[in-house]
Amino acid sequence: MSTDTQLPADSLAAHAAAYDQPVYQKALDHVWIHTVNYVELAEKRGMHVFDRGEGSTLYDVRGDQWIDALSGLWVVNAGHGRAEIADAMAAQARKLAYVSSAAYTSVPSVQLAETLAELTPGDLSRVFFSSGGSEAVETAIKIAKQVQVLRGFPKRYKIIARRGSYHGMTYGAMSLTTGNRTAQERFFGPLMDGVYHVPSPNRYRNDFGLEGEEGDLMCARWVEQEIMFQGPETVAAVIGEPISSSNGVHIPAPGYWKLLREICDRHGVLLIMDEVINGFGRTGAWFATEHFGVTPDIMTMAKGLSSGYAPIAATIVRPSVFEVFTSEKNTVSHLLTFGGQAVAAAAALKNIEIIGREGLVERAAEMGAYLMAGLRGLMDTHPTVGDARGLGLLCAIELVKDKGTKEKWPRDSDFIKRVGELVLERRMLTRVWELLHIAPPLVITREEIDRMVTILDESLGIAEREFGLA
Repeated sequence: MSTDTQLPADSLAAHAAAYDQPVYQKALDHVWIHTVNYVELAEKRGMHVFDRGEGSTLYDVRGDQWIDALSGLWVVNAGHGRAEIADAMAAQARKLAYVSSAAYTSVPSVQLAETLAELTPGDLSRVFFSSGGSEAVETAIKIAKQVQVLRGFPKRYKIIARRGSYHGMTYGAMSLTTGNRTAQERFFGPLMDGVYHVPSPNRYRNDFGLEGEEGDLMCARWVEQEIMFQGPETVAAVIGEPISSSNGVHIPAPGYWKLLREICDRHGVLLIMDEVINGFGRTGAWFATEHFGVTPDIMTMAKGLSSGYAPIAATIVRPSVFEVFTSEKNTVSHLLTFGGQAVAAAAALKNIEIIGREGLVERAAEMGAYLMAGLRGLMDTHPTVGDARGLGLLCAIELVKDKGTKEKWPRDSDFIKRVGELVLERRMLTRVWELLHIAPPLVITREEIDRMVTILDESLGIAEREFGLA
């Protein structure tokens, strides 16, 4: 077994303390890291401050090298250190950085909207720009509700989402999200009224005890049951990620989305597909929607839209959705200051150009198959790896206490925490919960994939031995 990924015997925290770098203390003093406890950063895990990146590799301010196994947060599809994108942004900033999106637009925003209309499936063609995925989802909710009212259905305000979903953390988007429901309601409840949650496809632990496609189809039928229970005249839209990363990276059967499309059409309900994580080559297609052969009424996108080089997102709709805004005095009752900001649009245009020119969509499919072979190999050698699944470079392994019963590890269990520590000590960045996500940049190489699998193999092996599981 390879040992070149090992750090010295001292812990990562001690390793950090050996360096007198003021930037680390300044980060602890002033930067509010979004999801990590301060005590953990200050005393246990250590603060990580990164200075530069190249491809799938990041370098911290000490010069230590890390492999980015999660593309930041499913973001950096084109890879780190793309000078072309930086140059495009600088050139645009010299010409024009900003005009108000409330009444005007800019040349790169027009070009980007046209590009997205050409790239997205079906007749999606009208683009509302925003700054991030949460805003894109918030926009989609508002559009869906307003369209239903303008069509003559003032009672259609309800949104049906899926259990385990993640759609963002602005108030409306957070109300759709169920991944951390208890904490959200404790601090921010009551959440937005009129949101109802239904089962989501899960081939590993189907809610209905069904296997294969039939379990997925039952999840779709449950959506129709919920629409009927609420009353079709009260439901505005159904929303879901084509492949939900937060709910386990389960790949639905194509029949699931086709049936959902039929159900929504039958009841006059809009179908929103959230491509914020899935889009721009991540799954081996420009958009994961393409794998399922359906066109949503509304689609959201962000993250890979600019590969993280600038904050930008978009909500794109079909002509049938936009048409109510082309008559009388109807305008969408929504605006965002930085929607379609010119420099961000220039970054997105260059990013899309690179993804297409370098064949990164096809590369994601090829490297994803190679990665999945390595992850499935871990199932054969580790008693805690219950399943490995994914599509393209959207992959994960599920960690279990017992393969036979599929008993879950609590997310805050000592075993899960230990695996996370060991992975981090080997300088690999990813998210280690009961589901361990692997979603590197689309430029990842076979050698880097081998290194990631080796790190997982080593980390799981050590943790399993320490906990008496091997």
